[in-house]
Amino acid sequence: MRKVFVHTFGCQMNEADSSRMIESLARKGYERTGEADDADLILLNTCAIREKSEQKLLSALGRYRPIKLARGARIGVGGCVAQQEKDKLLRKVPYLDFVFGPDQVGNLPEILDRVESENVRVAETAWLDSSTYVFPRADADFAKGKATAFVSAMKGCNNVCSFCVVPYTRGREVSRGVDDLLGEVRDLAAVGVREITLIGQNVNSYEGGVSFAELLRRTAAVDGVERVRFTTSHPHDLSDELIALFAEEPKVMPHFHLPVQSGSEPVLKRMRRDYTIAWYLDRLDKLRAARPGIAVTTDIIVGFPGETDEDFEKTLELVERVRYENAFSFIFSPRPHTAAIRHMKEWGEVPKEIATARLVRLQALLREHSTGYASACVGTVAEVLVEGPSRYDPNRRFGRTPENRVVNFDGVAKEGAIVRVRIEDASPNALSGVEVGFERSRPVAASSRLAVVG
Repeated sequence: MRKVFVHTFGCQMNEADSSRMIESLARKGYERTGEADDADLILLNTCAIREKSEQKLLSALGRYRPIKLARGARIGVGGCVAQQEKDKLLRKVPYLDFVFGPDQVGNLPEILDRVESENVRVAETAWLDSSTYVFPRADADFAKGKATAFVSAMKGCNNVCSFCVVPYTRGREVSRGVDDLLGEVRDLAAVGVREITLIGQNVNSYEGGVSFAELLRRTAAVDGVERVRFTTSHPHDLSDELIALFAEEPKVMPHFHLPVQSGSEPVLKRMRRDYTIAWYLDRLDKLRAARPGIAVTTDIIVGFPGETDEDFEKTLELVERVRYENAFSFIFSPRPHTAAIRHMKEWGEVPKEIATARLVRLQALLREHSTGYASACVGTVAEVLVEGPSRYDPNRRFGRTPENRVVNFDGVAKEGAIVRVRIEDASPNALSGVEVGFERSRPVAASSRLAVVG
């Protein structure tokens, strides 16, 4: 069989797209390899969210060029940078064979056929009409033996935040029909997948025939599904119905990623984020009341154009008030086509050294909170879904708690088992422990997720 190597940059949407690429190519006689040097086809699935993403892509392509020269391997670039740059990439990189956008993932076999049969270089980045768009579907045969799976609920974003390139690289929102989505969930559960994560750039704005809360409820009801997660959300779509679901459905896991971006309302206004801090905190307080102990994570940008010292202090105040379990924090990256890049001079650029100093302060506070949450787990027993061997020690196991905390532990449980693990050590990024109990058939309720060992 021919071999394909996939280099995935960025988000969970890209991880899911890469899986769909591999599955579709398997039907063309390709098998996945973890070594680019062995590959007959090299695919780079790119992300355009952060600054220098194009440079990272070009650097990676440079590393793969000798493989093309030595083996004749074909090289293709997909994802958001491909959509952003289109056929310009073919002009910049003469040894690149083809380019395809996110909407074309389902057409990858046909694109590759054209490249091979006609011996031409191809750029296929057309948007597909929302009425005819078909979501690439996970192949259940490839999910056998896996504990978790991503399932696409929607794609694109209609919010057009001033800092974000997603509407220009992923397009407008398109929601997947509920029956089609649940059919995929049932197929995955039938081969042993126990945790389903519904994904989309703005997943809780889902409009595929039922509300997003109802979609979660129906996903949780599928026989064999024990855990349900979702990402990523916009605060303005955190509805009362969705909050109530966290109190009603224990299979929806107690973790919510709720990007706030800034604690300053003038900055939020320039970002085109349509909520106030008071509104955000009210939603969050209601969510925590509905599901006590829920882990809340977020995204924060520092150094956004026009951000003053006072604005930044407001962000620190918000972080201290909320005490996020974890956060992705970044210095503002100007992205093509966005309003922020057009208004940078008008709003006022934040010098890099100031933005860097602010990020250091912010991350120190975030780390303090993350360490506190992790340390509080030591001496408790957590319920862990086993995902496989630990990445750091193949003799240990790896999994996650309901709150999405990473756990590396000593034990013998197989992938897909839900086991009780006594937590003996902790860092801000992972917990460590020992398996102490048998599998449970259902997740524990929110009020009894952790029990102190006597």
